[in-house]
Amino acid sequence: MASSRPEAPRYMERKPARGLRVPRLSSYVLVELLGPVAVLTILLTSVIWLISILPLLDLVINRGQSAPTFLYLIVLLLPTPLTLIMPFAFFFAVLFTLQRLQGDSELVVMASAGYSLRQLAMPVLGAAAIVMVLTYACVLYLAPMGQRALRDKLVDIRADMAGALLNEGDFNTPALGLTVFIRQVANNGELHGILVHDSRDRVRPVTYIAEKGILAQTPAGPRLIMLDGTIETGARSGQQLQILHFESDNYTLDQFNGPAPFSLRKMNERYLDELLWPSESGITPRIRDQFFAEAHNRIAQPLYCLAFALIALAAVMRGRRQRGSVAMRLTVASLSATGLRIAGYGIIGLAQRDPPLVMCFYLLPLFGIVAALLVLAGYTPTSLAARFQVRTA
Repeated sequence: MASSRPEAPRYMERKPARGLRVPRLSSYVLVELLGPVAVLTILLTSVIWLISILPLLDLVINRGQSAPTFLYLIVLLLPTPLTLIMPFAFFFAVLFTLQRLQGDSELVVMASAGYSLRQLAMPVLGAAAIVMVLTYACVLYLAPMGQRALRDKLVDIRADMAGALLNEGDFNTPALGLTVFIRQVANNGELHGILVHDSRDRVRPVTYIAEKGILAQTPAGPRLIMLDGTIETGARSGQQLQILHFESDNYTLDQFNGPAPFSLRKMNERYLDELLWPSESGITPRIRDQFFAEAHNRIAQPLYCLAFALIALAAVMRGRRQRGSVAMRLTVASLSATGLRIAGYGIIGLAQRDPPLVMCFYLLPLFGIVAALLVLAGYTPTSLAARFQVRTA
Protein backbone atom coordinates (compact mmCIF):
# COMPACT_ATOMS: atom_id res chain seq x y z
CA MET A 1 0.00 0.00 0.00
CA ALA A 2 1.45 3.35 -1.01
CA SER A 3 2.38 5.82 1.69
CA SER A 4 0.01 8.73 2.17
CA ARG A 5 2.93 11.17 2.44
CA PRO A 6 4.43 12.32 -0.88
CA GLU A 7 7.97 11.16 -1.38
CA ALA A 8 10.56 13.94 -1.38
CA PRO A 9 13.28 14.03 -4.08
CA ARG A 10 15.86 11.39 -3.24
CA TYR A 11 18.89 13.50 -4.10
CA MET A 12 18.09 15.87 -1.26
CA GLU A 13 17.51 13.16 1.38
CA ARG A 14 20.86 11.37 1.44
CA LYS A 15 22.77 11.20 4.64
CA PRO A 16 25.95 13.25 4.94
CA ALA A 17 29.02 11.44 3.68
CA ARG A 18 31.87 10.81 6.01
CA GLY A 19 34.44 13.54 6.15
CA LEU A 20 32.08 16.12 4.62
CA ARG A 21 32.71 19.60 5.96
CA VAL A 22 29.15 20.80 6.30
CA PRO A 23 30.06 24.15 7.93
CA ARG A 24 32.14 25.08 4.91
CA LEU A 25 29.24 24.46 2.52
CA SER A 26 26.90 26.32 4.85
CA SER A 27 29.30 29.26 4.98
CA TYR A 28 29.50 29.25 1.20
CA VAL A 29 25.70 29.36 0.83
CA LEU A 30 25.43 32.03 3.54
CA VAL A 31 27.97 34.28 1.81
CA GLU A 32 26.22 33.75 -1.52
CA LEU A 33 22.96 34.86 0.10
CA LEU A 34 24.20 37.92 1.98
CA GLY A 35 25.85 39.50 -1.07
CA PRO A 36 22.63 39.92 -3.11
CA VAL A 37 20.76 40.96 0.04
CA ALA A 38 23.18 43.85 0.55
CA VAL A 39 23.08 44.87 -3.13
CA LEU A 40 19.28 44.81 -3.38
CA THR A 41 18.91 46.67 -0.09
CA ILE A 42 21.25 49.42 -1.25
CA LEU A 43 19.54 49.76 -4.64
CA LEU A 44 15.97 49.83 -3.32
CA THR A 45 16.88 52.11 -0.43
CA SER A 46 18.63 54.54 -2.77
CA VAL A 47 15.50 54.94 -4.90
CA ILE A 48 13.16 55.59 -1.96
CA TRP A 49 15.82 57.66 -0.23
CA LEU A 50 16.23 60.01 -3.19
CA ILE A 51 12.48 60.57 -3.37
CA SER A 52 12.22 61.23 0.36
CA ILE A 53 15.05 63.75 0.59
CA LEU A 54 13.74 66.12 -2.09
CA PRO A 55 11.58 68.12 0.39
CA LEU A 56 14.56 68.28 2.74
CA LEU A 57 16.78 69.57 -0.05
CA ASP A 58 14.30 72.35 -0.85
CA LEU A 59 14.07 73.34 2.81
CA VAL A 60 17.85 73.34 3.32
CA ILE A 61 18.44 75.48 0.22
CA ASN A 62 15.72 77.99 1.07
CA ARG A 63 16.97 78.30 4.65
CA GLY A 64 20.61 78.67 3.68
CA GLN A 65 21.83 75.57 5.53
CA SER A 66 25.17 73.90 4.86
CA ALA A 67 25.96 70.64 3.09
CA PRO A 68 26.91 68.84 6.35
CA THR A 69 23.46 69.73 7.73
CA PHE A 70 21.81 68.20 4.67
CA LEU A 71 23.91 65.02 5.03
CA TYR A 72 22.94 64.83 8.70
CA LEU A 73 19.25 65.06 7.80
CA ILE A 74 19.34 62.32 5.18
CA VAL A 75 21.24 60.01 7.54
CA LEU A 76 18.48 60.50 10.12
CA LEU A 77 15.92 59.59 7.46
CA LEU A 78 17.69 56.37 6.36
CA PRO A 79 16.47 53.82 9.01
CA THR A 80 12.79 54.39 8.17
CA PRO A 81 12.88 53.06 4.58
CA LEU A 82 15.26 50.29 5.66
CA THR A 83 12.58 48.76 7.89
CA LEU A 84 10.31 48.36 4.86
CA ILE A 85 12.94 47.38 2.31
CA MET A 86 15.14 44.83 4.09
CA PRO A 87 12.56 41.98 4.32
CA PHE A 88 11.62 42.33 0.64
CA ALA A 89 15.24 42.66 -0.45
CA PHE A 90 16.06 39.55 1.56
CA PHE A 91 13.24 37.53 -0.04
CA PHE A 92 14.14 38.35 -3.63
CA ALA A 93 17.86 37.89 -2.91
CA VAL A 94 17.22 34.41 -1.45
CA LEU A 95 14.95 33.51 -4.36
CA PHE A 96 17.55 34.69 -6.90
CA THR A 97 20.51 33.05 -5.17
CA LEU A 98 18.90 29.66 -4.63
CA GLN A 99 17.60 29.56 -8.18
CA ARG A 100 21.05 30.45 -9.50
CA LEU A 101 22.64 27.70 -7.44
CA GLN A 102 19.97 25.30 -8.67
CA GLY A 103 20.39 26.37 -12.29
CA ASP A 104 24.17 25.95 -12.11
CA SER A 105 23.65 22.47 -10.60
CA GLU A 106 25.59 23.47 -7.49
CA LEU A 107 22.78 22.26 -5.25
CA VAL A 108 22.72 18.96 -7.13
CA VAL A 109 26.45 18.51 -6.50
CA MET A 110 25.99 19.39 -2.83
CA ALA A 111 23.15 16.87 -2.54
CA SER A 112 25.29 14.21 -4.20
CA ALA A 113 27.93 14.86 -1.54
CA GLY A 114 25.35 14.31 1.19
CA TYR A 115 24.19 17.90 1.78
CA SER A 116 20.54 17.49 2.77
CA LEU A 117 17.63 19.88 2.50
CA ARG A 118 17.70 20.41 6.24
CA GLN A 119 21.36 21.39 6.09
CA LEU A 120 20.64 23.77 3.20
CA ALA A 121 17.91 25.42 5.26
CA MET A 122 20.37 26.29 8.03
CA PRO A 123 22.32 29.03 6.15
CA VAL A 124 19.06 30.34 4.67
CA LEU A 125 17.55 30.67 8.15
CA GLY A 126 20.86 32.07 9.42
CA ALA A 127 20.69 34.83 6.81
CA ALA A 128 17.07 35.40 7.83
CA ALA A 129 18.15 35.76 11.46
CA ILE A 130 20.78 38.35 10.51
CA VAL A 131 18.25 40.40 8.54
CA MET A 132 15.75 40.04 11.39
CA VAL A 133 18.22 41.46 13.91
CA LEU A 134 18.99 44.40 11.62
CA THR A 135 15.28 45.01 11.03
CA TYR A 136 14.54 44.90 14.75
CA ALA A 137 17.37 47.38 15.37
CA CYS A 138 15.89 49.77 12.81
CA VAL A 139 12.22 49.41 13.69
CA LEU A 140 12.61 49.46 17.48
CA TYR A 141 15.43 51.96 17.97
CA LEU A 142 17.11 53.57 14.95
CA ALA A 143 13.96 54.64 13.07
CA PRO A 144 12.19 56.37 16.00
CA MET A 145 15.46 57.91 17.13
CA GLY A 146 16.11 59.25 13.62
CA GLN A 147 12.56 60.54 13.21
CA ARG A 148 12.51 62.48 16.47
CA ALA A 149 16.00 63.90 15.85
CA LEU A 150 14.94 64.82 12.30
CA ARG A 151 11.83 66.60 13.52
CA ASP A 152 13.74 68.55 16.17
CA LYS A 153 16.37 69.57 13.62
CA LEU A 154 13.74 70.71 11.12
CA VAL A 155 12.11 72.85 13.81
CA ASP A 156 15.49 74.44 14.52
CA ILE A 157 16.07 75.09 10.81
CA ARG A 158 12.69 76.72 10.36
CA ALA A 159 13.38 78.87 13.44
CA ASP A 160 16.85 79.84 12.22
CA MET A 161 16.27 83.34 10.92
CA ALA A 162 19.99 83.90 10.37
CA GLY A 163 20.10 81.18 7.75
CA ALA A 164 17.08 82.69 6.00
CA LEU A 165 18.34 86.29 6.09
CA LEU A 166 22.02 85.97 5.27
CA ASN A 167 21.54 85.54 1.52
CA GLU A 168 23.20 88.68 0.28
CA GLY A 169 21.86 90.35 -2.84
CA ASP A 170 18.46 88.59 -2.65
CA PHE A 171 15.03 89.73 -1.55
CA ASN A 172 14.29 87.11 1.10
CA THR A 173 10.81 86.38 2.44
CA PRO A 174 11.38 84.24 5.55
CA ALA A 175 7.79 84.76 6.70
CA LEU A 176 4.52 86.08 5.33
CA GLY A 177 4.50 89.86 5.37
CA LEU A 178 8.27 90.25 5.86
CA THR A 179 10.79 91.07 3.12
CA VAL A 180 14.50 91.45 3.87
CA PHE A 181 17.28 92.61 1.55
CA ILE A 182 20.97 92.64 2.52
CA ARG A 183 23.42 94.04 0.03
CA GLN A 184 26.57 92.55 1.53
CA VAL A 185 27.64 90.31 4.41
CA ALA A 186 31.16 91.02 5.66
CA ASN A 187 33.55 88.33 6.86
CA ASN A 188 33.07 89.45 10.46
CA GLY A 189 29.29 88.99 10.19
CA GLU A 190 28.47 92.68 9.78
CA LEU A 191 25.60 93.45 7.41
CA HIS A 192 25.72 96.33 4.92
CA GLY A 193 22.84 97.86 2.99
CA ILE A 194 19.84 96.62 4.98
CA LEU A 195 16.24 96.90 3.83
CA VAL A 196 13.39 95.44 5.91
CA HIS A 197 9.79 95.85 4.75
CA ASP A 198 7.13 94.77 7.26
CA SER A 199 3.63 94.73 5.75
CA ARG A 200 1.81 92.67 8.38
CA ASP A 201 -0.33 95.73 9.07
CA ARG A 202 -1.56 96.61 5.58
CA VAL A 203 -2.97 99.90 6.79
CA ARG A 204 0.35 100.98 8.30
CA PRO A 205 3.32 99.26 6.59
CA VAL A 206 6.81 99.96 7.92
CA THR A 207 10.11 100.03 6.03
CA TYR A 208 13.54 100.02 7.70
CA ILE A 209 16.61 101.18 5.78
CA ALA A 210 20.03 101.09 7.45
CA GLU A 211 23.63 101.50 6.37
CA LYS A 212 24.85 98.55 8.44
CA GLY A 213 23.85 96.22 11.22
CA ILE A 214 24.31 92.82 12.76
CA LEU A 215 22.13 89.79 13.46
CA ALA A 216 22.40 88.80 17.11
CA GLN A 217 20.97 85.99 19.25
CA THR A 218 19.84 87.39 22.59
CA PRO A 219 18.20 85.67 25.60
CA ALA A 220 14.93 87.23 24.46
CA GLY A 221 15.31 85.81 20.92
CA PRO A 222 16.93 86.81 17.60
CA ARG A 223 17.36 90.54 16.99
CA LEU A 224 18.39 92.51 13.92
CA ILE A 225 20.42 95.45 15.23
CA MET A 226 20.48 98.25 12.61
CA LEU A 227 22.72 101.33 12.69
CA ASP A 228 22.47 104.70 10.89
CA GLY A 229 19.14 104.34 9.18
CA THR A 230 15.59 105.50 8.76
CA ILE A 231 12.11 104.19 9.53
CA GLU A 232 9.49 104.98 6.90
CA THR A 233 5.90 104.55 8.05
CA GLY A 234 2.82 104.93 5.91
CA ALA A 235 -0.13 106.73 7.54
CA ARG A 236 -3.70 107.32 6.42
CA SER A 237 -3.63 104.25 4.12
CA GLY A 238 -0.44 105.41 2.43
CA GLN A 239 -1.54 109.02 1.81
CA GLN A 240 1.08 110.31 4.26
CA LEU A 241 4.68 109.16 4.74
CA GLN A 242 6.50 109.58 8.05
CA ILE A 243 10.29 109.31 8.15
CA LEU A 244 12.24 108.82 11.37
CA HIS A 245 16.04 108.80 11.50
CA PHE A 246 17.84 106.66 14.05
CA GLU A 247 21.39 105.82 15.05
CA SER A 248 20.54 102.40 16.43
CA ASP A 249 17.38 100.32 16.37
CA ASN A 250 16.51 96.72 17.21
CA TYR A 251 14.11 94.73 15.10
CA THR A 252 12.51 91.70 16.79
CA LEU A 253 12.56 88.51 14.75
CA ASP A 254 11.25 85.95 17.21
CA GLN A 255 7.66 86.43 16.02
CA PHE A 256 8.74 84.94 12.70
CA ASN A 257 10.25 81.82 14.18
CA GLY A 258 8.91 78.41 13.26
CA PRO A 259 6.23 76.78 15.37
CA ALA A 260 7.22 75.37 18.72
CA PRO A 261 7.62 71.60 18.82
CA PHE A 262 4.61 69.64 19.97
CA SER A 263 4.86 67.95 23.35
CA LEU A 264 3.06 64.88 22.00
CA ARG A 265 5.38 62.77 19.91
CA LYS A 266 4.05 61.16 16.74
CA MET A 267 3.86 57.38 16.40
CA ASN A 268 6.93 57.11 14.17
CA GLU A 269 8.95 59.10 16.74
CA ARG A 270 8.13 56.88 19.70
CA TYR A 271 10.06 53.95 21.07
CA LEU A 272 8.30 50.69 21.87
CA ASP A 273 7.76 51.43 25.57
CA GLU A 274 6.34 54.86 24.71
CA LEU A 275 3.80 53.20 22.42
CA LEU A 276 2.74 50.54 24.90
CA TRP A 277 2.75 52.77 27.99
CA PRO A 278 2.43 56.45 26.93
CA SER A 279 3.03 58.72 29.90
CA GLU A 280 1.54 61.94 28.52
CA SER A 281 -1.73 63.18 29.90
CA GLY A 282 -4.64 63.95 27.65
CA ILE A 283 -4.16 60.96 25.32
CA THR A 284 -7.56 59.71 24.19
CA PRO A 285 -8.45 55.98 24.11
CA ARG A 286 -8.45 56.11 20.31
CA ILE A 287 -4.84 57.34 20.26
CA ARG A 288 -3.87 54.67 22.79
CA ASP A 289 -5.36 52.00 20.52
CA GLN A 290 -3.38 53.37 17.61
CA PHE A 291 -0.18 53.29 19.65
CA PHE A 292 -0.97 49.74 20.79
CA ALA A 293 -1.47 48.52 17.22
CA GLU A 294 1.71 50.24 16.02
CA ALA A 295 3.73 48.60 18.81
CA HIS A 296 2.61 45.09 17.87
CA ASN A 297 3.12 45.85 14.19
CA ARG A 298 6.74 46.72 14.91
CA ILE A 299 7.28 43.55 16.93
CA ALA A 300 5.81 41.33 14.22
CA GLN A 301 7.31 43.07 11.20
CA PRO A 302 10.73 41.33 11.22
CA LEU A 303 9.06 37.90 11.54
CA TYR A 304 8.27 38.06 7.84
CA CYS A 305 11.95 37.38 7.19
CA LEU A 306 11.50 33.80 8.41
CA ALA A 307 8.38 33.34 6.31
CA PHE A 308 10.09 34.79 3.24
CA ALA A 309 13.13 32.55 3.70
CA LEU A 310 11.03 29.37 3.84
CA ILE A 311 8.78 30.46 0.95
CA ALA A 312 11.82 31.06 -1.26
CA LEU A 313 13.36 27.74 -0.20
CA ALA A 314 10.14 25.86 -0.94
CA ALA A 315 9.72 27.55 -4.34
CA VAL A 316 13.19 26.54 -5.52
CA MET A 317 13.63 23.10 -3.94
CA ARG A 318 10.19 21.56 -4.48
CA GLY A 319 8.91 20.87 -7.98
CA ARG A 320 10.10 19.95 -11.41
CA ARG A 321 13.10 21.62 -13.00
CA GLN A 322 11.49 22.38 -16.38
CA ARG A 323 11.78 26.03 -17.38
CA GLY A 324 8.04 26.68 -17.41
CA SER A 325 7.54 24.98 -14.07
CA VAL A 326 10.38 26.95 -12.47
CA ALA A 327 9.03 30.26 -13.77
CA MET A 328 5.57 29.44 -12.45
CA ARG A 329 6.88 28.49 -9.00
CA LEU A 330 8.96 31.66 -8.72
CA THR A 331 6.00 33.78 -9.79
CA VAL A 332 3.66 32.12 -7.31
CA ALA A 333 6.24 32.52 -4.52
CA SER A 334 6.71 36.20 -5.31
CA LEU A 335 2.97 36.85 -5.39
CA SER A 336 2.48 34.88 -2.17
CA ALA A 337 5.16 36.78 -0.28
CA THR A 338 3.94 40.15 -1.60
CA GLY A 339 0.32 39.33 -0.80
CA LEU A 340 1.27 38.19 2.68
CA ARG A 341 3.06 41.46 3.38
CA ILE A 342 0.30 43.60 1.88
CA ALA A 343 -2.19 41.82 4.13
CA GLY A 344 0.03 42.80 7.07
CA TYR A 345 -0.13 46.43 6.05
CA GLY A 346 -3.87 46.24 5.48
CA ILE A 347 -4.54 44.92 8.97
CA ILE A 348 -2.97 48.00 10.61
CA GLY A 349 -6.04 50.19 10.17
CA LEU A 350 -8.37 47.44 11.39
CA ALA A 351 -6.21 46.76 14.46
CA GLN A 352 -6.19 50.44 15.36
CA ARG A 353 -10.00 50.37 15.53
CA ASP A 354 -10.28 46.90 17.07
CA PRO A 355 -7.26 46.12 19.33
CA PRO A 356 -7.83 42.31 19.56
CA LEU A 357 -6.98 42.11 15.86
CA VAL A 358 -3.32 42.73 16.72
CA MET A 359 -3.04 38.92 16.84
CA CYS A 360 -3.24 38.99 13.04
CA PHE A 361 0.15 40.69 12.97
CA TYR A 362 1.65 37.42 14.28
CA LEU A 363 -0.73 35.00 12.56
CA LEU A 364 0.11 36.22 9.05
CA PRO A 365 3.86 35.45 9.14
CA LEU A 366 3.08 32.24 11.06
CA PHE A 367 0.71 31.22 8.28
CA GLY A 368 3.46 31.80 5.71
CA ILE A 369 5.94 29.75 7.77
CA VAL A 370 3.55 26.81 8.20
CA ALA A 371 2.51 26.82 4.53
CA ALA A 372 6.14 26.85 3.38
CA LEU A 373 7.05 24.02 5.78
CA LEU A 374 4.19 21.91 4.41
CA VAL A 375 5.46 22.46 0.87
CA LEU A 376 9.00 21.55 1.93
CA ALA A 377 7.63 18.39 3.55
CA GLY A 378 6.19 17.35 0.17
CA TYR A 379 2.62 18.54 0.50
CA THR A 380 2.58 20.61 -2.67
CA PRO A 381 -0.70 21.47 -4.44
CA THR A 382 0.25 19.08 -7.26
CA SER A 383 0.90 16.16 -4.91
CA LEU A 384 -2.28 16.82 -2.93
CA ALA A 385 -4.30 16.88 -6.16
CA ALA A 386 -2.69 13.57 -7.23
CA ARG A 387 -3.50 12.00 -3.86
CA PHE A 388 -7.11 13.14 -4.15
CA GLN A 389 -7.43 11.63 -7.62
CA VAL A 390 -5.96 8.31 -6.42
CA ARG A 391 -8.37 8.10 -3.52
CA THR A 392 -11.40 8.93 -5.62
CA ALA A 393 -10.43 6.49 -8.41
